[in-house]
Amino acid sequence: MKVCERIVRLRELMKEHEIDVYVVPTADFHQSEYVGEHFKARKFITGFSGSAGTAVITMTEARLWTDGRYFIQAAAQLEGSTVELMKMGEPGVPELTAYLKDVIPENGVLGFDGRVVAMGEGQEYEKIATGKNAGVKYGYDLIDQVWEDRPVLSEEPAFALDIQYTGEATESKLKRIREFMKECGATAHVVTTLDDICWTLNMRGNDIEFFPLVLSYALITMDGVHLYINEAKLSTEMKQAFAADGVLLHPYNDIYEDIKNLGDEEVLLIDPSKLNYALYSNIPEHVKKVEKQNPEILFKAMKNPVEIENIRKAQIKDSVAHVRFMKWLKENVGKMKITEMSASDKLDEFREELGNFIRPSFEPISSFGEHCALCHYTSSPETDVELKEGNLFLTDTGAGFYEGSTDVTRTYALGEVPQIMKDHFTLVAISNLQLASAKFLEGCNGMNLDILARKPFWDRGINFNHGTGHGVGYLLNIHESPTGFRWRYRAGETHQFEEGMVITDEPGIYIEGSHGVRLENELLVCKGEKNEYGQFMYFEPITYIPMDLDALNPDMMSAEDKKLLNDYHKLVYEKVAPHLNEEEQNWLRQYTREI
Repeated sequence: MKVCERIVRLRELMKEHEIDVYVVPTADFHQSEYVGEHFKARKFITGFSGSAGTAVITMTEARLWTDGRYFIQAAAQLEGSTVELMKMGEPGVPELTAYLKDVIPENGVLGFDGRVVAMGEGQEYEKIATGKNAGVKYGYDLIDQVWEDRPVLSEEPAFALDIQYTGEATESKLKRIREFMKECGATAHVVTTLDDICWTLNMRGNDIEFFPLVLSYALITMDGVHLYINEAKLSTEMKQAFAADGVLLHPYNDIYEDIKNLGDEEVLLIDPSKLNYALYSNIPEHVKKVEKQNPEILFKAMKNPVEIENIRKAQIKDSVAHVRFMKWLKENVGKMKITEMSASDKLDEFREELGNFIRPSFEPISSFGEHCALCHYTSSPETDVELKEGNLFLTDTGAGFYEGSTDVTRTYALGEVPQIMKDHFTLVAISNLQLASAKFLEGCNGMNLDILARKPFWDRGINFNHGTGHGVGYLLNIHESPTGFRWRYRAGETHQFEEGMVITDEPGIYIEGSHGVRLENELLVCKGEKNEYGQFMYFEPITYIPMDLDALNPDMMSAEDKKLLNDYHKLVYEKVAPHLNEEEQNWLRQYTREI
């Protein structure tokens, strides 16, 4: 069934249920950024496969909102689908909520599956509908009735992450959460976000491709934890450990009924951005609610000393793999057939050789030539192309080791490349290094510092259409709130930088139809000197991979820029060389030489 035929069938169901406008977000029941195959309803109904986007279907129109990372990809995938692309943030493009205000008819009905819509979003939709004297129906998953061969929910087993990796026992984490609850005056705390639950219970799994998470809900009280999960996922040892920590097991979907039975005396801590609308709507009206950000979000973002030590090990492993990959690529392109997909597989081979490799930490981006201009391109058998000399190759990938997750982007020159590509590469390198060198007062957030990365671009009247960096989870979500680098306000990413946070630094430039460059390192937030002016902070680069000197134009760089690159390459050699053989060391020495 083609996309246009699926939309016709959806409209038939909308008419049957007396729904005028139907919203289909990119979400599961847990407000996850990336979702399992069962939950890819927006992809099914529009044909757009990017990780972010919301579809709105009326009786006469179908529209998709997505951000700048996906404009090129979405335009290509929506062609011929009858779905119109709405480029978020672009002039003349209405926000989704403004569009809803226009298209919901007076006395009409707005519909969506309340389990896949966040509480805050659902309340906003409800407010818009009320303004049109319209109703809201959130109990229908209409896509499920169209999607005949929909994948089933994951039944993959969970596993425990040992304290040698987590650095903190579940008992300790629950104590901190309960202290936060007490400060808020709450007696219970409902958690639906998978990374928060998995972090708290030191549990990991395989329910979302690339992300080691487990489909579950949790209700934390002052004397226990109610965990809603498919019990078949848990080993006997995990069940025993949970019992020792006061964790009671319940069937996965029972939370929707159990939440209705909360007593009058309960005060429930909820995060409006992390709770789905259906679950929120099932909370009895008499139960008092405290609305605050989930405490687990900040707790897990500030890595403890054991996690940091492990993350350093993971970064060295991944850097060794990248150096070996870079050497192999440089020496073999043009001599043997290498494609986007085979190159990606080769990098993972190098990772596996280093031990404790679980899986890639997100869907790999392996792109050549004009594909590099697609920020979130995914190579497939239909698009896979051979790597050839004379252009750039971009790899944005990550590794999930037991020691932690990595997220790295490098762009390589294959043979001699045109001057414009070298100039663009150098611009991105300058941007990356300038941001990484920041020294700042405690209290700064990503909106304060993003200008350091943007200035080299803005000075030249150009820009890149994505954030400059994001937090990184420890075998959890690769994009982790509550902070990041961004010049525009984005809810959930404006917390100040705290010691122990890990943030990416990934500026880029994208020339449609020609090439693209992105360079990404991970930065550890550290405390510097404290004096009469306050506590100073700085970033420590913990990714140790050369920036390809074959792609560089040193004439564009100031003396400061050159020093920053030379200092970084000295660090790369010091960290990685001890793990290489003599031939590899000699090669690395050449690619980390001073300019």
